[in-house]
Amino acid sequence: MLWLLAHDRLRVLGHGDVTREVSGLYGHWYGVLTHGAFPVHDPLWQYPPGAGPVLLSPALLPGLSYLQGFVALTLAADAVIALALTRAGTREGRTLLGAAFWICGLPLLLHVPLARYDVQVTALAVLSLLLSTRSTRACGAFAALGALVKVWPVLVLTGLPKGRAARSAWTGAAVTGTTVLALLVTLFDHPFAFLRGQGARGVQIESFGGTLLALARHAGWPGKVRYRYGALEYTGPYVSTVAHVSLALTAVALGLVLLWRARARRWGEATPYDAALAAVLLFTVTSRVISPQYLIWLLGLAAVCLTSRHTTQRPVAALLLAATAVTAVVYPVLYDEVTAATWTGCALMVVRNGLLAAAAVLSCTRVWRSTVTPPLPRASRGAQALTPAAPAGAHGLLH
Repeated sequence: MLWLLAHDRLRVLGHGDVTREVSGLYGHWYGVLTHGAFPVHDPLWQYPPGAGPVLLSPALLPGLSYLQGFVALTLAADAVIALALTRAGTREGRTLLGAAFWICGLPLLLHVPLARYDVQVTALAVLSLLLSTRSTRACGAFAALGALVKVWPVLVLTGLPKGRAARSAWTGAAVTGTTVLALLVTLFDHPFAFLRGQGARGVQIESFGGTLLALARHAGWPGKVRYRYGALEYTGPYVSTVAHVSLALTAVALGLVLLWRARARRWGEATPYDAALAAVLLFTVTSRVISPQYLIWLLGLAAVCLTSRHTTQRPVAALLLAATAVTAVVYPVLYDEVTAATWTGCALMVVRNGLLAAAAVLSCTRVWRSTVTPPLPRASRGAQALTPAAPAGAHGLLH
């Protein structure tokens, strides 16, 4: 991954220049943040106030350029995740499959993870989930820190058992979140500037809605692609409608999570992990924006699931590995094809988003069945076990 990062402009990598975001955009924001303010007038600033300390963190490594320091800290976060998963996997009744999944799965995204700060955010979410069996207060604290950096880690709390465990985690999250947010408000001006641009975001070309609009271009739709709010988005007729539908589907996803919380009756060892992955998958597939780095989140959560021998998410993890591999082809390798909405680009997006949709449906179905659907009565299971197998010659008659 480091070698690819150093040779980012190779033709086989699509001339992606993925380091431009760190060297240019992050570096620019670093300069603004060092003066004690968030980028209030920058429409590209889309992140909660907790992102500020993350973007300032390369200053902790003197003697390195901003890009070098950022990559070094990203690798450190990657190592923290790998070590945490390894330690969890060596406990009694656990497995090292989660650590292996993370270590082998992340490089499928090529060098993109080293040039985005999503590995750091994923580390907070992974630590939060792994701590849920030891200290629910610490679980909530890490989830709150992650939410202050990029919102989605708060979803890892959705799968905690009802009662004291959930109350303790949410209390820890509230106390930590309030304390850190108050500190950031004290140290920086305009901490909530990011809220101004959220409602105006459109439909990114890699989202489900973007795939629909890409296919519509082949049917004569006159929309164009523009760089807005830090991503390539579609502009033109019906784009706002697609964006509003995406927001409505996100609201439906929230309703499904709440419905599951209300109906769930059985919690196993892996339920908090499985439910967290299902929730983040739901919010990912309904989003107006599905950037390549979103797969980092899903890989990290799937890895946590795989540390448990009782997880229901093994086939989901396999689908996510496939989606991750296709995502690397989408960006940076053939991103020009996706941007131009060629048939090749459309096919790639249909396959990638199809895999994500299948993973989301399968994940939610398996979590629902394992926690809500009543188990088969013992008598029925015994009757099924005692039913004699049909003779080989009768197989055709049965069909």
